[in-house]
Amino acid sequence: MDLPCLPWQDHVAQKWAGLEPGYKEHFTSLLEIEDIFKSALSVTTQDDACRLGSVSAGLADVHKDAEEAARCKERGNASFRNRKYTDAALHYSQGVCFAPPSSEHLSLCYANRSAALYHLRHYQEALDDVEAAKRSEYPAHLLHKLEKRRTQCVAHLSPSDAPAAPPAAPPTSGLSPHAAVEVSPKKGRHLVAAKGIPAGEVILSERPYGCVLIPGGKVFGRECRRCHRCLIQTLRPVPCRGCAYSRYCSSACQTLAWEEHHRWECPLGPRLQAAGVMSQLALRVALTAGAENIRAAAESSECADYAYTRVFRLLHHSARQSPDMRFLCAVTVATLSLELDGDGDGDGGAEWRLLGSAALRHLLQLRCNAQAVITLQHQGPSDAPVQSSQEERVATALFPTLSLLNHACCPNTSLAFSVGEPPGVGVAVTVRASRSVSPGQEVTHCYGPHSSRMVARERRRLLLEQYYFLCECGACVRAEDEQVRREGGTSGLLCAECKDSPLMKDAGGDLKCSSCGCLVSSSEVTRRLQEVQQDLDLAVDLMEKQRPGEALVLLEKSDGMLAETHPLQGQLADAMARAHATMGQWRRAAAHVERSAAAIGAQFGEESVEKARQLFKLAQLHFNGAATSSALAVIPEARRLLCRHCGPHCAEVQELGAMEECLRHSSTVLQ
Repeated sequence: MDLPCLPWQDHVAQKWAGLEPGYKEHFTSLLEIEDIFKSALSVTTQDDACRLGSVSAGLADVHKDAEEAARCKERGNASFRNRKYTDAALHYSQGVCFAPPSSEHLSLCYANRSAALYHLRHYQEALDDVEAAKRSEYPAHLLHKLEKRRTQCVAHLSPSDAPAAPPAAPPTSGLSPHAAVEVSPKKGRHLVAAKGIPAGEVILSERPYGCVLIPGGKVFGRECRRCHRCLIQTLRPVPCRGCAYSRYCSSACQTLAWEEHHRWECPLGPRLQAAGVMSQLALRVALTAGAENIRAAAESSECADYAYTRVFRLLHHSARQSPDMRFLCAVTVATLSLELDGDGDGDGGAEWRLLGSAALRHLLQLRCNAQAVITLQHQGPSDAPVQSSQEERVATALFPTLSLLNHACCPNTSLAFSVGEPPGVGVAVTVRASRSVSPGQEVTHCYGPHSSRMVARERRRLLLEQYYFLCECGACVRAEDEQVRREGGTSGLLCAECKDSPLMKDAGGDLKCSSCGCLVSSSEVTRRLQEVQQDLDLAVDLMEKQRPGEALVLLEKSDGMLAETHPLQGQLADAMARAHATMGQWRRAAAHVERSAAAIGAQFGEESVEKARQLFKLAQLHFNGAATSSALAVIPEARRLLCRHCGPHCAEVQELGAMEECLRHSSTVLQ
């Protein structure tokens, strides 16, 4: 759960500690959300609002600032002179966001960004910036430069390049007719297979009712690179007219966000960041729904927004959450409500009390129902011969129907997220069967603790702490057998003396070589694994700096310590493949990816999406190395697994098809 910043947590904790015992006892006894919010509101003051403002002062600046815009422009100019056009575009975009409306700083940042985008061959976006600069009082004596760039952009564009207006997309849900909602005392509302569902079939497609971008990342964080509404990546964000923080991929997304929620969020500025991602999402859900829909949902009457009705009915488990956690959530929402209260009367108007109460409900719901939006992010240079990627959490969202799926540590579904597809539409999740689901079998997905990444004891502890249930899924029921296997099984490490002999676990936690009988302490094992991880991290950093030879020296030093099935072996072999590929050594790179795929298959399963991505990488290497028969042998299996988990239209499947067509055409020509 993304809680408020620590200074605010400390403030609320001190407030709770200083309250009269009678009040604390009364607050603890409250079970209804409306009563909890009303009680918290009664002890929340303008001093709390001032404190929230002061703790947020060190967070991202959100005010328009002409001087900061000028500094951003100069940083962009420096990057442009060094031909770092992507960095230049991002600096100019920062300037666009900080520049006051209709200022010369705004027009100059637009104009300079058009030059950077032109060099990046984003001709339509460069043309759009030329027009934006003209509308923003661009200096008359420099207009000839814009006209020249406009002509250059038009020369590179064809009529089909004209951008289409993005459609508005309200939250929608599409549940497969092969799945049905059932209710039971033990499992609550959950999904089951009404008919047999084959592996790869879509069970659910859904857009969230609310979604909040998670700030952070290297240098230019996600908040600088992604639309704050649909999350699509853009080098040409359209700024909010009121603040320097929120930005969008298009005027359409900007307008929709303003109408849905940002007209209220904008004045709150960094106070929303201090309140935490979950508080912001809870407030956004309430603001998007509006008082009329909230009132109708609370009264169980007909609600114009059926999607919101499903959100409202999600369990909030307030009674299971500790009193101090409930107080933190309630005071945070109450403080934001005071800031939003248009009457300024100190106790909140009726509408804001209703919205605040709903926001508190959603904040408590999110503890168990928030969903991380995960995307694949490429690592290393964009022009690398073989792309390495890793999952990145870019946002937190609330999906009403997806929230009905119960947890399993080894689930029978895979989740795939799309952002901004088509442009301006927003975020969506697609749930597919990762294996065949029999009629009557429950449809499940993993809330985080997965059996391939974590032992049963730790999974159960985390699930009980956050979701308030003791997991009894198949993987956890087999926990005792799993423990027995671990105590007498292999460690995944090789003996330093015998080289190829595995180290076996004994009852005391130490390791013993199966061949020479030498003993290795658990502390020594920990030290060796830490060394491997450190070498791996350093090697990846060296590859980022285009020093693959030095990276290989480190990686080969650690390579002999791990058995082929050890989880770290997959990462180690994958890094070695990247280094060889960078140097154009395709066959060596492919051999290491084959080893990585074997390790990943052992850890995550031969039918897993992780194995699919390694096979995709292997196909790329064979293709680049002109190993036609090897590539054609790998492509069908990579395609099958990727279609199962990500669908036939995902980018990787399309690339596999293009590779296969090219290879078969080349073979025909050679014959």
